[in-house]
Amino acid sequence: MTPRIAVIGAGHWGRNLMRNFDALGALAAFCDEDAATLAREAAAFPKARVARTLEALLADPTIDAVAISTPAATHSLLGRRALEAGKHAFIEKPLCLTATEAEALGRLADKLDRTLMVGHLLLFHPAFAALKRFVAEGRIGPLRYIYSNRASLGRIRREGGALWEFAPHDVSMILGLTGAMPERVTCVGGAWLQAEVADLTLTHLAFPNGIQAHIFVSWLHPYKDHRMVVIGAEGMVVFDDVAQGPNKLLHYPHVVDITGDIPAVTKAPAMPIAYNAEEPLARECRHFLDCVANRKTPISDWREGHRVLAVLQACQRALNSGGASIVEALP
Repeated sequence: MTPRIAVIGAGHWGRNLMRNFDALGALAAFCDEDAATLAREAAAFPKARVARTLEALLADPTIDAVAISTPAATHSLLGRRALEAGKHAFIEKPLCLTATEAEALGRLADKLDRTLMVGHLLLFHPAFAALKRFVAEGRIGPLRYIYSNRASLGRIRREGGALWEFAPHDVSMILGLTGAMPERVTCVGGAWLQAEVADLTLTHLAFPNGIQAHIFVSWLHPYKDHRMVVIGAEGMVVFDDVAQGPNKLLHYPHVVDITGDIPAVTKAPAMPIAYNAEEPLARECRHFLDCVANRKTPISDWREGHRVLAVLQACQRALNSGGASIVEALP
């Protein structure tokens, strides 16, 4: 039986969640503080019930789970209230504002035997899923270096900065590819539009197994650039989310031979890696429903959300201090 979902927060991203849960036959209700938003979405989703208060929604025994798409500062409180009401919870990124809050929420979910999943959307991108399989199969040999650019013009916020707005996606993907946590991070950036709100940051991550990575994020950039380059000992892969069709995920089987007196580079043409073109959010929503219905552990469970927050907090400390920062995470 398909779980019945209520969406809390029907704004820009909340309506995307509503659209996908509705298409999956799971959207039962939604609520929002704004009356105009409620009226608009009631017309768009006539089969879903409009909940006038959060209390009424959480008290409804026909609601199995909630999807929370509200400002990040509310995630911890709303998540706790939903779990204590017996609901499973999907919470958009970031899971909470701090790793400490995330751990407390996760421990509560475990205690109450409820599913708690964080919305790290790009883990469910079919091109990234294909990339992760390609790397896990050893197709480019042992990993050496990963770099990610996530830049565009706009989505400027009053809080958090580009690091917290954009980098969670890249951190989650890098941790997923490496299967490890970085030991140390450095982070530099600049704030020009608003004091102490970084418009761009450049982060370097050093892993204990010798892998290194960097993440560049900016909301002051002349064009959209969402690109991840993965370099292995025996080849390279580029995931370009701006590109269309087969050019979105390309394998470059270049060969570098350093056995001779002069290193020799043999370049090879790019080869597309096949992937399913399904909408990432549809895959993410379906995964949450499957985890709730069949009591599975989500790919982006609260522990994965905690790891991402631990890295982001280390990045912020490094950005504030101008030095390196140690990543503090759960064992």
